[in-house]
Amino acid sequence: MNKYSYRKAAGCVLMLAAFLVGCSSPAPKPPLDPRTAGPDYDYVIGAGDSMEIFVWGNQELTVGSVQVRPDGKITTRLVENIEASGKTPSQLARDIEAAYGEYVKHPLVSVIVNGFNGVPWQQVRVVGEASEPKKIPYNKHMTLLDLMIEVGGLTDFAAGNKAVLIRSFGEERATYELRLEDLLEDGDISADMALYPGDIILIPEAWF
Repeated sequence: MNKYSYRKAAGCVLMLAAFLVGCSSPAPKPPLDPRTAGPDYDYVIGAGDSMEIFVWGNQELTVGSVQVRPDGKITTRLVENIEASGKTPSQLARDIEAAYGEYVKHPLVSVIVNGFNGVPWQQVRVVGEASEPKKIPYNKHMTLLDLMIEVGGLTDFAAGNKAVLIRSFGEERATYELRLEDLLEDGDISADMALYPGDIILIPEAWF
């Protein structure tokens, strides 16, 4: 697919996404203050995450590096196919302790995540005319500016001030208008905003 065809296809995807979010009025912008912005949340392990499994007093069962498989499971030195995806590190540690308890007396396990991918509902996604459209794990107190740095800013074809943010609240969705050109090109910090886990940024192409 050539560049023109790719951009045409991407534009169709953005138009369809805009149609799907409905025609409701944009919700008011949430606060930016990092002391109050963003939810208090616990990181949830996802496929592709890497971690250490430390068993106190038992070096033989300690695993220096293990990766969550695409099916969401891990295999340790003692137990196969432990479900890891969708759990916090503490929840996984307790499950490993329960599994190890059949073989070891009173195991005490710590799970240390050191390679982050996360679950889809906690990832932040950027679609459309970003230099590097992608999904990244949400970081507490992450702002729109932080995210745009991660994706390398806007392309020359972006209509940054027509971008939108889609945010889910349970079964409901809110849509926020964004001013990415004002933020990135003019340095207007008032165009920044706090992000939440699962946020989706849609950046359309400018029509010349």
